[in-house]
Amino acid sequence: MTTISPNTVLPATREIIHLHTTDSLKLIGELATPERPEATVICVHPLPTHGGMMDSHILRKISWRLPAMANIAVLRFNTRGTSSALGASEGAFDASVGEGADLAAAIEFAREQKLPNVWVLGWSFGTDVILRNLDPTGIAGVILLSPPLRYTTESELEYWNGTGMPIHALIPELDDYLRPEEAFKKFASAGDIVLEPVPEAKHLWVGERFVYLVLNRITELMVPQRAPLPLGWDGPSERWSDLS
Repeated sequence: MTTISPNTVLPATREIIHLHTTDSLKLIGELATPERPEATVICVHPLPTHGGMMDSHILRKISWRLPAMANIAVLRFNTRGTSSALGASEGAFDASVGEGADLAAAIEFAREQKLPNVWVLGWSFGTDVILRNLDPTGIAGVILLSPPLRYTTESELEYWNGTGMPIHALIPELDDYLRPEEAFKKFASAGDIVLEPVPEAKHLWVGERFVYLVLNRITELMVPQRAPLPLGWDGPSERWSDLS
């Protein structure tokens, strides 16, 4: 059995995709799927003006591991004006406003592909994009990682009361922007959002211990029958190198 390491890539069908927004932009992304997915997660990356992109490490590891380990299809993409090794999306950064159309394009793509049980996950800036723009119709649930509430207003938080959709926010104990004590105050008007403080974690979730925690929690919420994730893999795998 192979021990899962930071650069372990497990089997999936991976394809480059292009998303088309209602304001006529073309975005680049990747869809990673198992043979018969039980659920789908659409990932919205951290702040692109600070290096966030679809290859930000948690999102890349979600794509590398969860199709094989949890039978989850993973769609990740660069929001407008964002570049990664895969390429650049058209447009320009719009501080979580225009990015709402990017998210809507990803959801529409998932529906066109008939991907099952669609959840939306945001990390940092991606949480603002979701909280400010997501239409919950047909969405199974939302997962928020390290929400800074940089752009989201109190009235936008209040919108999420009464949707009947599970919304879970993982709040790092040592976050750079919003720690648990302050998060409980700022999310007070959104009582339906479940806050989950994570001891010793930081905003970027660096370290395999915290990567496993995040991926396992995603699995528990989306496909609980697949949890807990194993620590190793008994099957084919590859090792990614950014130098290749």
